[in-house]
Amino acid sequence: MLDVVGFDADDTLWHNARFFALTQERFATLLAEHAPPGDLTDRLLAAETRNIGRYGFGVKGFTLSMIETALEVTEGRVPGPVIAEILAAGREMLDHPIELLPHARAAVEAVAGRHRVVLITKGDLLHQERKLAQSGLGDLFDAVEIVSDKTPAVYARLFARHSTPERALMVGDSMRSDVLAPIAAGGWGVHVPHGGPPWAIEHAEPPTHHPRFRALPNLGALPALLERLAEGAPD
Repeated sequence: MLDVVGFDADDTLWHNARFFALTQERFATLLAEHAPPGDLTDRLLAAETRNIGRYGFGVKGFTLSMIETALEVTEGRVPGPVIAEILAAGREMLDHPIELLPHARAAVEAVAGRHRVVLITKGDLLHQERKLAQSGLGDLFDAVEIVSDKTPAVYARLFARHSTPERALMVGDSMRSDVLAPIAAGGWGVHVPHGGPPWAIEHAEPPTHHPRFRALPNLGALPALLERLAEGAPD
């Protein structure tokens, strides 16, 4: 019997990745004279990977990684106006209004009627709190957990706080953070793709024939899945 359902936020309940993609295109245009788009993408990804441990996940770390990459590809000669444009792009990402994904509100409302629902998201605390407030979904959650990263140890702690691992299920778009990590902690993982290619840092192969793994086409299918699991019916 499941009694806790955790929801990821970015690219599960609302759009997020597409704003990063648009900003990355803008970044490539700004530095087109210094590096081809493919090379710039690889260098930016390398910077993000190096910096996650320092800056964490989210727009602020992404913006700092863009500045670092700009300095790298120009050998420290990046013009001041380009830095200003990068900073402006980061501010625009932080200020962008929230756009809910299809079925997001209906799914949370349906699940909240039968389970304890917890928002489990990672990234910058202030930005995630602002996005949740703008989403209009905040009152539907019994608890909100904003963490620096989603690891098995983090999930084990959260599941113990709200229930027990075997009675907890996590729903999200990231195979690494929203599926594999909660399963490793003893819970369930449900993958709901957001439609775009996964961020390379979050990419992982799905578990093979794992009894606590499920994949859904969208959030609209979640309430029915929970009903089947509650009844012990086969998928």
